[in-house]
Amino acid sequence: MLGNFELVSRLVVAAALGSVIGFERERLSWAAGLRTHMLVCVGSALIMIVSAFGFADSLGGEHVVLDPSRMAAQVVSGIGFLGAGSILLRNEIVRGLTTAASLWSVAAIGLAVGGGLYTASIAATLIILIILAGIKPLERRFISVKQRRQLTMLVERGSLSFHGLHETLGPGSVRVKQFVVQQSEDSPDLDEVQIVLARVSAPEYKAICDQLRNLPTVREFREEDAS
Repeated sequence: MLGNFELVSRLVVAAALGSVIGFERERLSWAAGLRTHMLVCVGSALIMIVSAFGFADSLGGEHVVLDPSRMAAQVVSGIGFLGAGSILLRNEIVRGLTTAASLWSVAAIGLAVGGGLYTASIAATLIILIILAGIKPLERRFISVKQRRQLTMLVERGSLSFHGLHETLGPGSVRVKQFVVQQSEDSPDLDEVQIVLARVSAPEYKAICDQLRNLPTVREFREEDAS
């Protein structure tokens, strides 16, 4: 059986490591933030401690066989309800998957701390933090940019507003990153509309182009490179 100091130390370490991951989510204003991650990590560590040492008195009985890993194993599946609560569906876009994964990972860190695997838990915390905070700028720089498309249209003056674009595209309007309308230099009766689409797949891009190209007020339609 662990001593009281060791028990408390493991719970404190779990809270500290959970707070590191939770702070990164908190600064992005996600519902599952600092306190949620700390609670998940401490709770997982406590369950691991109970699973490993809480039934020591019962093991001395005759014909008593206990598997100390069974309680800890339930954390892996049981944490799913918190992860599901952080996932949102907005206008056909799923958000919160990364936060759900961070909750699941923090639960694993708590189990590792509860089991006394300090090196593994600290290393996992650093790796997860790098993934959450360090990889995102690279993702935006090298992946998201490749999913950006720009469209330029000449339309009848005053015929297309952002509200009208939203009604035309429907759910596809969430892909609009930038919308600029200015008077055409070649013709005062036409507006030049520039639309930048972000994180758009090839089928979505084709559908959006078809919707815009078929507008009755469109006089010219050009597809350009947004990079």
